[in-house]
Amino acid sequence: MGYRNLTDCVNDLEQSGNLIRVNEEVDANLEAAEIHRRVYQSGGPAILFDNVKGCEFPMVSNLFGTLERAKYIFRDAFENVQRAIQLKVDPGEALRQPLKYWRAPFVALQMRPKAVRTGPVMKHRTSLSSLPQLKSWPDDGGAFVTLPQVYSEDVRSPGLMKSNLGMYRVQISGNQFAVNREVGMHYQIHRGIGVQHKAAMDAGKPFHVNVFVGGNPAMTVAAVMPLPEGMSELTFAGALAGHRIQMVKQTNAAAIYAQADFCISGTIDPQRQLPEGPFGDHLGYYSLTHNFPVLNVKSVYHRKGAIWPFTVVGRPPQEDTVFGELIHELTGPVIPTVLPGIKAVNAVDASGVHPLLLAIGSERYVPYRPTDRPQELLTQANAVLGQGQMSLAKFLWIIDEACDPKLDIDDIETFFLRMLERVDWKRDLHFQTKTTIDTLDYSGSGLNQGSKVVIAAVGPRVRELPKEIPSSLSLPDGFGDPQVCIPGVLAISAPKSSSGDRDDMIRRSFCDAFSADSPISRFPLVLLVDDSEFTARSLNNFLWTVFTRSNPAVDIDGIDASIQDKHWGCGGSLVIDARVKSHHAPPLIENPEISKRVDAMATRGGPLAKYL
Repeated sequence: MGYRNLTDCVNDLEQSGNLIRVNEEVDANLEAAEIHRRVYQSGGPAILFDNVKGCEFPMVSNLFGTLERAKYIFRDAFENVQRAIQLKVDPGEALRQPLKYWRAPFVALQMRPKAVRTGPVMKHRTSLSSLPQLKSWPDDGGAFVTLPQVYSEDVRSPGLMKSNLGMYRVQISGNQFAVNREVGMHYQIHRGIGVQHKAAMDAGKPFHVNVFVGGNPAMTVAAVMPLPEGMSELTFAGALAGHRIQMVKQTNAAAIYAQADFCISGTIDPQRQLPEGPFGDHLGYYSLTHNFPVLNVKSVYHRKGAIWPFTVVGRPPQEDTVFGELIHELTGPVIPTVLPGIKAVNAVDASGVHPLLLAIGSERYVPYRPTDRPQELLTQANAVLGQGQMSLAKFLWIIDEACDPKLDIDDIETFFLRMLERVDWKRDLHFQTKTTIDTLDYSGSGLNQGSKVVIAAVGPRVRELPKEIPSSLSLPDGFGDPQVCIPGVLAISAPKSSSGDRDDMIRRSFCDAFSADSPISRFPLVLLVDDSEFTARSLNNFLWTVFTRSNPAVDIDGIDASIQDKHWGCGGSLVIDARVKSHHAPPLIENPEISKRVDAMATRGGPLAKYL
């Protein structure tokens, strides 16, 4: 059942019309990435680059470019995995519908990895410099592996069932890395490998790490799957692949995935770090150069006919958006069992995932009277922020399901409208200051440093949301071009940011120019931005601009602001300063020469032309 390796998948996608071959020479340095981005944005097929400049290995991308294609790849096992997860939610369902769940025992068997003596991946060796040198954005610090499966074992208890498989950034050239001998390993907080790194540090010895590339696509999805800590991702990969994952066990080394196309094998000295980056990342900006662990490479293996899979990240949506959609389809039903009272959660892709989290909760424990203020909703918000990578969220907007029982968590505009119709800015803002945020988010005060805010809404509607700018609106000098993003949200072009102190003065002078009775306060949310027309042009522009460029405790202000019992609030509009600041990372911009080359490829015709 399912594909045994990546070649099987590529051949099947080609035969079914889901993949096209490109025989024209393509450079892995910027050109392949720009082609990929254009094909993804046009909803095109997977792409097999047969002729990679200066490299013997073909490359394939956009395998997961649409949800339909991703589900097609896993069509033999997807439904079985969904049912297995449903049984976790309600084990009694198997007794009520035994015919529907008769495959569950077979899925359980497939989840156990299989130890083997050798595998196709170990038949040939190569070097790091012979691998495709993929560079996605002009200022990337070198070549990166963008679909790695990083496998590690704990020095305290090595073995398959206690292993960790994650998708962590891997830099194979550039910076200070010794050529063909060292690889940068960028893994962030709340990643499973960090627990193993700490154990190796405490033991005072290196730990073994293997980077797999290719193989069954189920291994790629397993590497990004948010599984409970201590549960091996190999088990989920087996269920989704439809067969047990074959692992070559080694003496004094980590196991190797037998069906991988490539394996970079080595050890990490837990005490040593080197500069890694920059890298054009999924928030739409570069993540900058910082010290991260180093993999000391012992061997680079590859199978016969190996294919190098890759993806490209950048301002969402990109191909990694589909990973989130796929995971949501599989795990959505589990959320209420893990977080009692929470009905649905949406880590908003358009904002870069971690900056903005939406949730629908429930005020379950007050049935005897109307709920006039958030109560259990705040308990649920704290529970959400205590769950793995959801803890990295900066903005958590949470609403009581009773406000709109038909509210769809994926209908983002309607979600904001329901919130803004009800929220009380004097009461419903709850900050966490000087805490952790996403490593890739540079809106805070330093690496992993920033703040959070929970915004909770319950009860009946308290305001009508304006859709037009009041004719009597007058703005202070330096502020102009007001634009309505969505009903109740007003974007205003503000003076450019220059420094922290001056930014405070600009925000404060704007807010002090109005009162809670001013026409502008009809808009519950006001945004200070660099370009109001761009911000209001689309919902995605609004989400990306506001939530990637603001640090709640610093950049939130308000009209008629006050503090009561150390609780901050405002009587008029809430104001978010979403201008680009001097400490922010630069946005991602294509190289114009590469863009011209891809334009020329489109004019020459060929299988890619209509997608470029």
